[in-house]
Amino acid sequence: MLPRLMRLLPALWAGMLLCVAGLAAPAAFATLPGADAGRVVGWLFRREAWLSLLLAVALLAWRWPGPKPDRGTDTALLVAAALCTLLGYFMLQPLMAAARAGQGPLGFGALHALSTVFFGLKTLCVLYLAWRMTMPTVSAR
Repeated sequence: MLPRLMRLLPALWAGMLLCVAGLAAPAAFATLPGADAGRVVGWLFRREAWLSLLLAVALLAWRWPGPKPDRGTDTALLVAAALCTLLGYFMLQPLMAAARAGQGPLGFGALHALSTVFFGLKTLCVLYLAWRMTMPTVSAR
């Protein structure tokens, strides 16, 4: 049961990322005043970042023990997704807050663009990992 759940988690993770970026954030800005939408979207991305780190660690812990075919690619995808979360949210969000206050070397727009790139890269890594998890293995027969 646990192996099946672990193979399903990347697909659920990818779905969450796509829903946050493609549905929830645009809906907030389409229906709420700018400041309120920013707070709602900030709340969503904060929870998404923590959940992404939790999922990356859980999947890394599950993928690491025992012989698994081509474990290196899956590990690289998970580490890349975690790094994109750390850089795109935990590093850039404080800088974005400072940029709103007129401080820091980069403006809010540039930092937001960088954050979007990291989120997009993370999404691609997780989508590719989810696709790889659907590949048949010897033990899946």
